Amino acid sequence: MIKIALLGCGRIGKMHAATVARAPNAELAVVYDPIGAAADEVGRHYGCAVAASAEDAIAQADAVLIATSTPTHADLIEASARAGKAIFCEKPIDLSLSRVAACRKAISGFDRPIQIGFNRRFDPGHRAARDAARAGEIGELQQVVITSRDPGLASRDYLKASGGIFKDMTIHDFDLARFMLDEEPVEVFATGSTLIDPTLRELNDVDSTMVIMRTASGKLCHINNSRAAVYGYDQRVELFGSKGMVISGNRKAHELERFTATTTNVGEPYLNFFIERYEEAFALGLNSFLKCVAENATPDATFEDGEKSLALAEAANLSLAEGRFVNVAEVNA
Repeated sequence: MIKIALLGCGRIGKMHAATVARAPNAELAVVYDPIGAAADEVGRHYGCAVAASAEDAIAQADAVLIATSTPTHADLIEASARAGKAIFCEKPIDLSLSRVAACRKAISGFDRPIQIGFNRRFDPGHRAARDAARAGEIGELQQVVITSRDPGLASRDYLKASGGIFKDMTIHDFDLARFMLDEEPVEVFATGSTLIDPTLRELNDVDSTMVIMRTASGKLCHINNSRAAVYGYDQRVELFGSKGMVISGNRKAHELERFTATTTNVGEPYLNFFIERYEEAFALGLNSFLKCVAENATPDATFEDGEKSLALAEAANLSLAEGRFVNVAEVNA
């Protein structure tokens, strides 16, 4: 059994606690949260220890699962690495590329697995679409189209601290695009609007975006995001190639459809949000991480993947601000 220390007991932390508790080869050994009541609640529910500090929690485990607020991620990665623990860290590593680079330098030589929480790589439909493309089913991959729309705006406090839509929301899509393209995007064009909540302009943020990316070989990717899709959590990926297309679509509670005198093909709504839609992906991602811990292998979603996706988010921000295509090398300089 791999003993896990969970750092952070908010909404995403509680979801991870439940996923660890269901894993047959993992034990939720200890939890920590700077808000003591949150840690106590999770500790009581799962019958595990509650640590007085992050360092205390790290010391009690084989691996550390970091689900705290984003500004703490890099510090906790470094602390866990110094303690020689395997690391699973929620995205993003940090909101600053320079801080991520400093973290990479600080942990250079660390030889335990570090996995970043890009759960969509592990979604069965998305992975099946990628596998089909790699197997040549659609010929030469030419275009990737990613639709990712939230069911509603997050709270104002959350949005204030999120780092903006590209670093908070689209970063998942940047990683998924890299995963599907199997090439690095070299150019990014992004545009956005405040169509849902115009007051987001006060936060220098947008709620509706479109991003176009191009790889060196000319493969194209289009990402479209909205913070509020009234019909549910809209998650689709389309891979188009010289011989055809594959699509990984949305999920519903079940596939029953109703036909009446006034309606046809009336189905269930899409699953409500990321915890429900990607529940299986979270479990598969954790299982992959645990396997890497046991075998001291390299995870599917690495620290480098986290850094490269953040660079795409930086390029998108620069493109939005200046209204032009941005070479990714500009933000990596």
